[in-house]
Amino acid sequence: MKNKIIVTITAITLILFLVNNKSNNEINQAIEPKTKTEKEEVINIAFEIKDDYMNPDANPEILAKYLEQALDMPVEIYPITNHSTAIEALHYGHAHLAFLDGGAGWLGWKKHGFEVIAADLKSNGQSYYTAQAIVKKNSGIKTYADLKGKISCHTGWLKSAGMIMPIGTMIGQGVIDVIGDENDIESLRYTIEAFFDNAIIPDSSDIYGGYSGALRCLSDGIGDVAFVKSTTWDDYCGKGDAPDWCMPKNNFEQLEAFGNVPSHPIVINPEKTDKRMTKMLTRALLSLNNSEEGLKILNDILETDGIVATNTKDHLGEYSLAMDNIPGMVAYTTSKIEK
Repeated sequence: MKNKIIVTITAITLILFLVNNKSNNEINQAIEPKTKTEKEEVINIAFEIKDDYMNPDANPEILAKYLEQALDMPVEIYPITNHSTAIEALHYGHAHLAFLDGGAGWLGWKKHGFEVIAADLKSNGQSYYTAQAIVKKNSGIKTYADLKGKISCHTGWLKSAGMIMPIGTMIGQGVIDVIGDENDIESLRYTIEAFFDNAIIPDSSDIYGGYSGALRCLSDGIGDVAFVKSTTWDDYCGKGDAPDWCMPKNNFEQLEAFGNVPSHPIVINPEKTDKRMTKMLTRALLSLNNSEEGLKILNDILETDGIVATNTKDHLGEYSLAMDNIPGMVAYTTSKIEK
């Protein structure tokens, strides 16, 4: 009898211990913070922050709140100071998403394998514009090779349509040979000088600077070819208030297009952002096109009329082929985006 009582008491004591221990574990789990893997995922967007916004509607926090609702998960702005810190944030996983320009997007792709998931729209309603060479009709210039020994009109130094696309394309096709160190951007100047009889490479304030300036350089008879974009004549001379130097459109003809210059890409690091999250982010970004609230965010914060889905090859491919051929471009672009 005595032994039965002892066994019963021992059993009851063990049960009470187990129940109490389970209760304590549940309490501890309730009050202990979640581990890193258990924490709710937060989407971080790399974006340059200003100390003060003259237009409060331009504050990127508004974009974060919109995406938070679209994704049904927390979204925060990861502050960056330039494209270099944006690339760094993506590379190390501090940010899931970044808005870059074409050069920074190309560099992120080349150095870190970043992928483009979407892009903003340019003023032409496309996510690109086409780089083109324009010559006067009956000039005898029909191919890129015919440009050797001629006088070229560029929009400026290292401008996408005015220099990078035409010169990079012609180097890639073997029409132009690189002169000097292939790892030095200054070799591009020697390369241009060796191929053309003269090259008009103006500052932005020069009357021959920019798209209109390069076209005027050709119209005024200063140069034999203008490196511009395909819509340049329409943009500057196809209107009622066209400047006096404009000539009729049928006085000109275009050579074969050099390719497309991309708009600002929206990029992710596929090593840090998986396919599921990439699809979610893309859908959320595209939804900005479909509401008055979203369109206002596009205009006030992202300074565009819309966003389209795309991929790295389609968006940066032709631009990359030209950039790859420009001597010293990786080093130059790296130093430029750090400023």
